[in-house]
Amino acid sequence: MTNVNDLLRDHVTLSVECLDRIYLNGYIPTLQMPGQLVNFLIGHRGNKIPSPVLLGRITDDFKAQIQSFAEQGSIPIVHFEPGQRKDDIAAEYRQRFDQAEGWSSSAWHRKRRKKDQTGYVGFEYSRDAVRGNPYYFHIQDADFGPGFIKVCSYAPYGIKVCLNGHEWAKQQLRQEGIAFEILDNGFLSCADAERLQTVCDQLGPEQIQAFFAKWVAPAHAPDGG
Repeated sequence: MTNVNDLLRDHVTLSVECLDRIYLNGYIPTLQMPGQLVNFLIGHRGNKIPSPVLLGRITDDFKAQIQSFAEQGSIPIVHFEPGQRKDDIAAEYRQRFDQAEGWSSSAWHRKRRKKDQTGYVGFEYSRDAVRGNPYYFHIQDADFGPGFIKVCSYAPYGIKVCLNGHEWAKQQLRQEGIAFEILDNGFLSCADAERLQTVCDQLGPEQIQAFFAKWVAPAHAPDGG
């Protein structure tokens, strides 16, 4: 009986092994337990009481900094509606972007305790799924092409990084001047198939870490640049 491999054998003109979609989840190790969160608010932030109001202030400050960062860099902020495909909207902005590079979860849920015998009010924190306020930073990178970094604006401030190995390989070939034809997520043909496979084999943790370090650094710069 003819199988899929038999059907494709005479029709496949290029075969390459490459990392596809890459999803990385980042977190702050010292903010994963309620006691760690309390220590963060008191020991690190210098507050006397670990009130959940403080987390709201951190979020408000973060949102204000994002707004300022976007205004200084003329970066559009798009408010997504429920059901909208973020990648499709980001792709529309990329089509109008003519530069090599640019910017185009769960959280802590608090419980307020009643006054104890001493008359003091305390707080308890538990880890629950809530509707946070994440920011997606859609990026056009010279080495990786399209990607995004998602940052949750509320504790414990989780981060997700999304990249694509095929897009990375395409960018490398463009920089080397090697002609190729693309599929929606891959390669149809390449003028130097051997070099293409070599390029794909070079993608690893070092390149991914460099991407993250490069794009997180501007957001931490004092002038937002």
